Amino acid sequence: MRRVVILGRGGSGKSTLAARLGAVTGLPVIELDQHFWRAGLEATPPEPWAAVQGELVRAEGWIMDGDLGPYDVLDVRLRAADTVILLDFSFWRCAWRAIRRSRERADFWIWVWGYRRRSRPLLLSAIATHARQARLHVFRSPYALNRFIKHLATDRTPDQP
Repeated sequence: MRRVVILGRGGSGKSTLAARLGAVTGLPVIELDQHFWRAGLEATPPEPWAAVQGELVRAEGWIMDGDLGPYDVLDVRLRAADTVILLDFSFWRCAWRAIRRSRERADFWIWVWGYRRRSRPLLLSAIATHARQARLHVFRSPYALNRFIKHLATDRTPDQP
């Protein structure tokens, strides 16, 4: 696991997971929100966003945390990934986390509400098309995710990054 893409509904814990995986693996964490959103929360257009990702994926190892919903261009980072993690938690869990975290715009809530019906099928299709070589992990509960992280942490030896 050297090039990890983390996807999931808003509020699912992608950034938290990225930080935890970064601590376990020693891989640098790239928060895509920091590279994507311009001043005033303006989205980066698709072509420049693909170019930014093209630069980011050149690094030898990384954990990319972010799912930008309808604004995203997934193929660049999916083609470079060896591991894809999809956090497929319930609407209610994600909504509760998002409410506790911050105030969100209406387009965020529309995306979160329709995620399983609209975004998830598109993500799975993109993963099947662009990340065939990558190992896919789908987590539907925090318990299963915590078991995965614990397993990773206990399987690592001092000479493994």
